[in-house]
Amino acid sequence: MTENKNHNQALFTLTTVFFFWGFIAAGNSIFLGFCKDYFNLDQFQSQLIEFAFYGAYFIGAMMLFIFSSISRTDIMNRWGLKNGIIYGLILSSFGAGAMIMSVTGAESGDSSAFGFVLGSLFIVGLGFSLQQTAANPFALLLGDSEKGSHRLNLAGGVNSLGTTIGPIIVTLILFGTAAKADIDLKEEIAKGNLTLAKVQYLYMAVGGLFLAASALFFFSKKLPSGKSNSEFLGAKKALRTLLIMTVLIGVTYTPVLNSYNTNDQRKIEHLTNANNELEIDINIKYKSNSLAKYATIKNSELSVAQRVDKEDEIKQLYPLEYNIIEVNNKSINELKEPLENKRMFWLLICLFAVITPLLISNFYSRKNTSHWGAMQYPQLVLGMIAIFVYVGVEVSIQSNLIALLKLPDFGLMTDKEIAPFISMYWGGLMIGRWTGSIAVFNPSNRVKKILMIIVPYIAFGVVLSLNFISGFEVRHLFVFALCVAIQIAGFFLGKDKPTSTLKIFGVFGVLAMLIGLFSSGYIALFSFLSGGLFCSIMWPCIFDLSIKGLGKYTSQGSSFLIMMILGGAIIPPLQGKLADIIGIHESYWVTVFCFVYLIIFAEKTKKIFQKS
Repeated sequence: MTENKNHNQALFTLTTVFFFWGFIAAGNSIFLGFCKDYFNLDQFQSQLIEFAFYGAYFIGAMMLFIFSSISRTDIMNRWGLKNGIIYGLILSSFGAGAMIMSVTGAESGDSSAFGFVLGSLFIVGLGFSLQQTAANPFALLLGDSEKGSHRLNLAGGVNSLGTTIGPIIVTLILFGTAAKADIDLKEEIAKGNLTLAKVQYLYMAVGGLFLAASALFFFSKKLPSGKSNSEFLGAKKALRTLLIMTVLIGVTYTPVLNSYNTNDQRKIEHLTNANNELEIDINIKYKSNSLAKYATIKNSELSVAQRVDKEDEIKQLYPLEYNIIEVNNKSINELKEPLENKRMFWLLICLFAVITPLLISNFYSRKNTSHWGAMQYPQLVLGMIAIFVYVGVEVSIQSNLIALLKLPDFGLMTDKEIAPFISMYWGGLMIGRWTGSIAVFNPSNRVKKILMIIVPYIAFGVVLSLNFISGFEVRHLFVFALCVAIQIAGFFLGKDKPTSTLKIFGVFGVLAMLIGLFSSGYIALFSFLSGGLFCSIMWPCIFDLSIKGLGKYTSQGSSFLIMMILGGAIIPPLQGKLADIIGIHESYWVTVFCFVYLIIFAEKTKKIFQKS
């Protein structure tokens, strides 16, 4: 009984680890929007938060594989899964501490401070990489092996809950508890009312929880260590491919990052800062102007048409200031065009630097399987690209959504008004994962069909309730119930078959993104939000198809797939830079191509297994 109690305590602690992953990952979406205004960043630069965080997953998994290859023993097995989780939690706590120090005294526009913020998130992500490598198999050890999948499902559900709550909590910490209050972010930052000091409180709490969780694991002596003497299977050629990929990513990103330290870029920043100061002064004058039509009305109470009307009125009241802004914008555009084209070129090369080595490896491994390890299997290599694309599109849809919702066609929303929609996006993933887990409990066909209709709306109700309790307006989210109905139809059509389910949800994803691209307002908004619903079930489908038939290389193949969480680091910045060039709305074409590849992957694997 005592042993079971200890295991239950550890399972509870383990689920909090899964919660951390979701909470931080989803909370980053709100944080990057704040950083964009605080540090005067363009859309690409704000996406470097995702680059640092998800890039750490790749680097962490790569380092484990490299050290294991050198020592010819699985480092994680030698440590033990329990210690692997402890080391990961401690490393993430160091990242939280680094974040606290990074934001201490950080002033608006201080690019060096932003660099430290990225470094801190990278350390947190490295810790998460260790935790994720160890936590999934460790959950299988905490009790009856036959119920291992149930424990993983529980942990996954808690992870999704973290992604739903993250944007809400981060928003409340940054902007306060009065969710309906009108906030002009740039103006509040300029006045010194909003600083990164608030982030310290968040990471003090998170860092403390990391340490508390690691202590609970460390002092629970009766827990299994998770050590194994299983043989480490090397893959020299696969390792070489991954190293080449890593070097190419560094080489292609270097000129992009260096371009932000040129004289032309400094001129752009100077003109941009001048425009920001002018806009803030104009807004202050407008609010104190007794003749202003909307000066005394909170922004959150205005309709979209009124907000546009307000912008036009401000321009008419202050023509001289806006003439200066237009002249500055013209100079900015002239300076930016050659820089942006150069950056986009290198970012596209970076994308090819990831995909091309994998495709070349797939070609050569078919001729000679020696030293290729799991990468000798085409479904695994194509699956690595699929995971790369899937994580990329999942992160990119929501991380660029903040900038999208600030456009006139999407409501000119404030940062606080955006938070419930970000929460709803991640809530869509929770809805799908809760629904997809029904089969784990082996209900009868009749009960299963009923649950597949009821469970999604229960999860939907949870998301609405969390936002309502937090003081956010939720009536605008009711329309999402129609999107949930479409997802339910997809589950029935997929019939629990990974290939069919992935293909169907891929098609739904393409259609949703196209509708979003060719429309505006709430139709486009909910089309993009539904991307979370359609992404929700893709990870297990891709994973299952990718490792099918790998035999003794299954574990190694799983490690390679985890590395490709790298997609969350590469694709969002690529879309961000495209947004800087052609516009944030039009940049969502990137998401269409991602979903198209996932459809192709489903078809390719179907043919591969038919031949075998």
